[in-house]
Amino acid sequence: MASWVQRVIGAAKLDAATYEDVEADKTATGQALGVVVLSSIAAGIGGLAAGERGVLGGLVAGLAGWVAASFLTYVIGAKMLPEPQTRADMGEMLRTLGFAAAPGFLRAFGFLPLFGGIIVLAAQVWMLFATVVAVRQALDYTSTGRAVLVCVIGWFVNLLLWVWIAALVGIAFLGLGAMGQ
Repeated sequence: MASWVQRVIGAAKLDAATYEDVEADKTATGQALGVVVLSSIAAGIGGLAAGERGVLGGLVAGLAGWVAASFLTYVIGAKMLPEPQTRADMGEMLRTLGFAAAPGFLRAFGFLPLFGGIIVLAAQVWMLFATVVAVRQALDYTSTGRAVLVCVIGWFVNLLLWVWIAALVGIAFLGLGAMGQ
């Protein structure tokens, strides 16, 4: 069994065998959580202008996003668009998608003048590629295209949910503001 550091490096290298190892190891969910936490903290450090509340908010959003994305990906990929050999559960999705956040460690350098934005963009794109590999392996897909499709559908549904939530929160704040007048 690989160490946590070896798994983080393998995940960042987009190594399919690493994702298979993490998928199969039911004890690696805590390790995946650690990757998500560190990646979220790195994003907060990289955006130091947001202050301490930005780091804490980013951590909460990162954890909630990880769980929501894992559930959404599981439903779309394993229930709606499975291949004949697809066998997956929620734990496998949590573990593989958690490790797909490994390139996000680089977001800690986002505060650097001139290069910070480029580093963050590169980390985000790298995480996207890692997510596709994680989805392909967790869902036992033979087609990378199907994994991309699941990720695109999941991204779109996630976007719609965030817009809906933002609209509800906005309406609630408008209502509270009207009550205070």
